[in-house]
Amino acid sequence: MTTPSGTREYFWPIIDIDDVDDDAWVLIPPRTGRTAPAEAWGDIRAWAREVAEDLWADSDLDPGPHGVEFVAGTLERCAETFAPPGSDNWVFLHLDHPAETPLPVIAAIGPASGPREETLRALTEADDATAVEPPVVKPIRSEKLGKGLTTFRYVPQEDSPHLLACVRYAWQVEEHGADVVIWTASEDIAHVMRAAEKLEELARTLGVWAP
Repeated sequence: MTTPSGTREYFWPIIDIDDVDDDAWVLIPPRTGRTAPAEAWGDIRAWAREVAEDLWADSDLDPGPHGVEFVAGTLERCAETFAPPGSDNWVFLHLDHPAETPLPVIAAIGPASGPREETLRALTEADDATAVEPPVVKPIRSEKLGKGLTTFRYVPQEDSPHLLACVRYAWQVEEHGADVVIWTASEDIAHVMRAAEKLEELARTLGVWAP
């Protein structure tokens, strides 16, 4: 299964995003050409500028002389960081304001890797010994993915005094022999809290599609 900075061999099925609310999220598709035309990533800078213009237009706010360029630069950096060439993950960016630092949420799928309960605890890091207190672990049910697990925890950073707020969701979809994991981590704890409802809605919305 891919991480934000890694790649892996292609795996079928893939994540289905058909019901995702694209008014709530900026979607960055996998950069493999499997789920979006490869030419869509021919010019990330042009993509970022187009999305930035749309965000300002939808907000009814005045971007000023540099607002579009500022947001476009932020989106371009997010694409390069969280969806590098060859990445097979979907990335969803949450913003309350066009110029806000986005909260990245990453969704990945891979072949089922072991017994269900053990795998879900591992994927959600439910037993993370580095957390400042025991992770909050809860079951979750999705109509599309079935029974899963979600966790919330605070994790210290080696190079920063600020804690990371980490949220993870995981499912094992027996029908497709696949594990699905969704995660975000940010030291902007207030943003994580503001996005919590939308994040859970996103997690419940994603599905699995097999050609």
